[in-house]
Amino acid sequence: MKKIRKSEEDWKKQLTAEQYRILRQKGTERSFSGAYHNHKAAGIYHCAGCGTPLFSSEAKFESGTGWPSFWAPVPSEQIGYEQDKSHFMERTEIHCPVCGGHLGHVFEDGPAPTGKRYCVNSAALKFEPRAKEKVSSPAQKKSFQTATFAAGCFWGVEETFRNLKGVQSTSAGYTGGKLSYPAYEEVCRGSTGHAEAVQIQFDPKMISYEELLEVFWKGHNPTTKNRQGPDAGEQYRSAVFFHSPEQEKAARKSKQELERSGKWKQPIVTEIVPAPVFWQAEEYHQQYLSKRGKNSCPF
Repeated sequence: MKKIRKSEEDWKKQLTAEQYRILRQKGTERSFSGAYHNHKAAGIYHCAGCGTPLFSSEAKFESGTGWPSFWAPVPSEQIGYEQDKSHFMERTEIHCPVCGGHLGHVFEDGPAPTGKRYCVNSAALKFEPRAKEKVSSPAQKKSFQTATFAAGCFWGVEETFRNLKGVQSTSAGYTGGKLSYPAYEEVCRGSTGHAEAVQIQFDPKMISYEELLEVFWKGHNPTTKNRQGPDAGEQYRSAVFFHSPEQEKAARKSKQELERSGKWKQPIVTEIVPAPVFWQAEEYHQQYLSKRGKNSCPF
């Protein structure tokens, strides 16, 4: 990640006095005084200095300390760590990996699954609520249909479908596995059998299921089993999870047509199976690329 460096005068102009004291001078706010210690909304907590996403509301818990507490940072980012021996104590300081702003400390007394407690000053954070879905009338919602596809990392797959005309909403998640309420870390270990997938709500009057299938086939390599680009593992398999007999028929027909076209020299290994339970992924995965101003995964 590209580092941000500014003079202290520039930081003073940008930050409030309290933010400057915390982020740049390693200060600590009084317990129970910060804006986020009892904050319950769903979304992402960013660095107040540079906007880097740091923590998700999914990992926030009530520690009773009076400071916002998280059991893990956003996994795709790196939190900076440094030994702190001030005040006659030995602690591990955490700071923003981009601007170096002081956030707080991490302790070994947190809850499962990490056992960590990232204790953060509210003034070091800026909260961004979860993006709202497109507003539709009840009558419109009744006419919408659901499609579910797996084609590698769900960040890129979601972004591929999200802006198509007729797609009303998208959700990144996990499906096709054996564990209820799977977490990202469990899926990545390959022990749950889930695929990273995207579930789509679409208006068939504006875009057909067959058109969605065309986008699906074009957006990935359907001949590589359990791999897309540099990402390897069962969670990256290619699959169509159909929600009706009509979807199954359309998916099998489109697969046969692609096989006959000769576009791929290797056999197409895409699964076409009934849609099981879809578990929505953690909030920080939703519209991940869009939140960062990107339209494709950084392979």
